[in-house]
Amino acid sequence: MTETSPAAEAEQAPHSEIDTTVAQSARVWNYWLGGKDNYAVDRAMGDQVESQFPSIVALARASRAFQIRAVRYLAGEAGIRQFLDVGTGLPTANNTHEVAQSLAPESRIVYVESDPMVLVHARALLVGNPLGATDYIDADARDADTILREAQRTLDLTRPVALILCGLLAHLPTYDEARAVVHRLLDPLPSGSHLMVADGSNASEEYLEAIRMWNQYANPQYHPRSPEQIAGYFEGLELVEPGVVPINHWHLGSRSSDQLPPPLPGCVGVGRKS
Repeated sequence: MTETSPAAEAEQAPHSEIDTTVAQSARVWNYWLGGKDNYAVDRAMGDQVESQFPSIVALARASRAFQIRAVRYLAGEAGIRQFLDVGTGLPTANNTHEVAQSLAPESRIVYVESDPMVLVHARALLVGNPLGATDYIDADARDADTILREAQRTLDLTRPVALILCGLLAHLPTYDEARAVVHRLLDPLPSGSHLMVADGSNASEEYLEAIRMWNQYANPQYHPRSPEQIAGYFEGLELVEPGVVPINHWHLGSRSSDQLPPPLPGCVGVGRKS
């Protein structure tokens, strides 16, 4: 029997809701990360963006590397055993459940996505350590009531949860709406919960020009915010060192500032709810 990728299965499926005529963020991101679950339209857009901003692949991979380091920190040093990963995108290597359960097999992870392409991959996402649990919710990030209600099938929301919002908030059209999503999801979580955020920032005109092209031809649109605005998502939280920093500068060991790589136009951080 010949194996086919989930992308190929989706393309062959009748009545598929997956639009293969317009580049989609999750699939282009998958392409930049070296994945195979994308279409020609996604690869063409990925190449166009890279031609305008050659560091986009490095940015995508730095975002993934941050998420791996942050989940390791949360499952290891912070002792978190529950993760709510909203806007997870397509699975690649070292997904949240794989990283967390490699350190703490009893970890419980809930993924949230609204992209129909990710639905095709739900079975892959749901394969976790039997000592813990993984689940998948098909919901929009703005529908906090649905997310929190459905998450309770797997998570105990009276105990600390790590809320992961990586590469998501800039897809919301306004900063006020992005902050509202953070609050609606984080406020009901108990003390000891953590917020993890990674997003592109407006620190590079070359990057912004590439994003303008993206917004003209691909979905969903992306709206990079300033480092100060991204730091605003952590208002009222205790920031984990080194705070809100460039996407490729978080938890790089004992390197001095002159040993850090040149900053990429993205900001990340982890904060603890007291």
